[in-house]
Amino acid sequence: MNRFINLVVSLLIGFILVLPIILISVLIFLKDKEYPLYFSSRVGKNNKTFLMPKFRTMSSNTPQVATHLLSNPDDYLLSTGPFLRKYSLDEIPQIFSVIKGDMAFVGPRPALFNQDDLISLRNSKGISQLKPGVTGWAQVNGRDELSILEKVEYEEEYLRKASLGFDIYIIWLTIIKVLKRDGISH
Repeated sequence: MNRFINLVVSLLIGFILVLPIILISVLIFLKDKEYPLYFSSRVGKNNKTFLMPKFRTMSSNTPQVATHLLSNPDDYLLSTGPFLRKYSLDEIPQIFSVIKGDMAFVGPRPALFNQDDLISLRNSKGISQLKPGVTGWAQVNGRDELSILEKVEYEEEYLRKASLGFDIYIIWLTIIKVLKRDGISH
């Protein structure tokens, strides 16, 4: 999707989601006594880092690494975390990254700043020229169950096939996968 479509759609979705954003924020603050949002340093288009907002599902003292690298992620999980993750509600604030222009709706998921192996592989395949997405081709083909190499293969395929029609197809598959909880391991 081009920037104009991403901006218009994200503003519309942002307007629709104002009440859920407020309710989730209040729930996290009251129930877990944590600031509802956290900003994760991510690698975007052309390896430019940006701060990506998410609803907090883990305590503020959690190390900034991929969840699967934590020895016991459940030790850090907030009481509201499982519910937010189950339905991918923790991802809602990324709409602000789409509005800002750091992200698109569809593209490779933004790497953590310290995922050097993923970043290096993306650079070698030209994937770093893509704007990261809220969802992507790798997301709908396995999400957390894919190895880094498999993710990059899907992202490389997306790079070759990128089009408005393909993006709409990926968004449709994302909605189905989220409702079914396919490929979510945490």
